[in-house]
Amino acid sequence: MQPATKQPRSRMSVGIVLMCAGVASLCVNDAIAKTLTAGYSPIQILFLRNLIALPFAILIAHRMGGTAALRSHRPLAHLARGGLWIGATILFFTSITYMGLAEATALIFVAPLFITALSALLFREQVGWRRWLAIAVGFIGVLIAVRPGTAAFQAISLLPVATAFVYALLMLSARFVDSRESVWTLLLYMTGTGAALSLFLVPFVWITPAPEDLWLFAAIAVFGTAGMTMITQAFRLAPAVVVAPLDYSAIIWATILGWLFWNEIPDALTFAGAAIIIASGVFIIVREHRAEG
Repeated sequence: MQPATKQPRSRMSVGIVLMCAGVASLCVNDAIAKTLTAGYSPIQILFLRNLIALPFAILIAHRMGGTAALRSHRPLAHLARGGLWIGATILFFTSITYMGLAEATALIFVAPLFITALSALLFREQVGWRRWLAIAVGFIGVLIAVRPGTAAFQAISLLPVATAFVYALLMLSARFVDSRESVWTLLLYMTGTGAALSLFLVPFVWITPAPEDLWLFAAIAVFGTAGMTMITQAFRLAPAVVVAPLDYSAIIWATILGWLFWNEIPDALTFAGAAIIIASGVFIIVREHRAEG
């Protein structure tokens, strides 16, 4: 990996812009999902989102990676990853049905801490005491935001934390994908397997969409696919240590969207917990970058 200072400034600038735009798009995706959960099951939302997005994912994969990006050497690995992604998405969509968008988003930020901890426990990777300390501090931030044992505690607030754990497993499962496959293949097969697997569940919760909701289902597919595409491209153009921390800008967008559409304003302890989680995550990203360097 090239040091950040040696990356062409134009590529790095484009990468930063794409990362910010991609994060904003995914926050809009989440806000639309929260709107739809008032009348539809998270399973149905996920199914229609993937079904509508699949043609776009095929076109993007072919455009960026050619015919080779459409083939998989380990389809079972993608099937397992699709199952994990369905699980994470259903958990998150369920959480935002009952929680504020910013609150749920803040707790999702614990995912990098899970990734680092699981890398050490499952893959025997070397994680120094500084990163273990950052993980511990990050989970203290979770406790501050969730507040277990107090009157403010809500069991539903554990769902975003569970989402982060499953998401961490999803990220780590990429190691079992054939190394010859590009990120565009991963994006395509995640969308495809998500549609295929949710197809078996959606008949049990299906509600015929109202005509006025069809544009929302189309929008969630567009914003979700665009967001993932822009973030993927951002990591290709700029060093991870530069663009990865920008993922935390989601808390800004989630707060704005939650306030505009649902008059949701997280309390001070939620923001304090989120700040601790973000600081821990950024520290781990920087330490891992230095370790790789």
